Amino acid sequence: MTDRSRAAGEAVDSVLVALADPTRRQLLELLAAQGEATATTLAEPLPVSRQAVVKHLAVLDAAGLVSATRVGREVRYAVRPTALDATARWMAALAADWDRRLADIKRVAEAAEEAERDSR
Repeated sequence: MTDRSRAAGEAVDSVLVALADPTRRQLLELLAAQGEATATTLAEPLPVSRQAVVKHLAVLDAAGLVSATRVGREVRYAVRPTALDATARWMAALAADWDRRLADIKRVAEAAEEAERDSR
């Protein structure tokens, strides 16, 4: 495994870990809808404290899913789609690989079934 593919794998891992939590997924959805928001604004519709939201946002930031920008005394968060796009591409490639494998299995099974019919 090359350093580049190892780094890509680690990036996908951190995105999947970040997305495993329903609160973090909800934060991403809120940010996608609002475009940009503070932790206080994001905490309003959620059943968790502002401090918990800040911790969740830190995980999302570490995974490259959000960015934080200081504007005066506020910190505003926004979605960064690059890491999510890379993870979606990885998942699509994985799905395509499984589709190829399943198609191969289907061909072998159908050929065996055809040979069975022909031998009768």
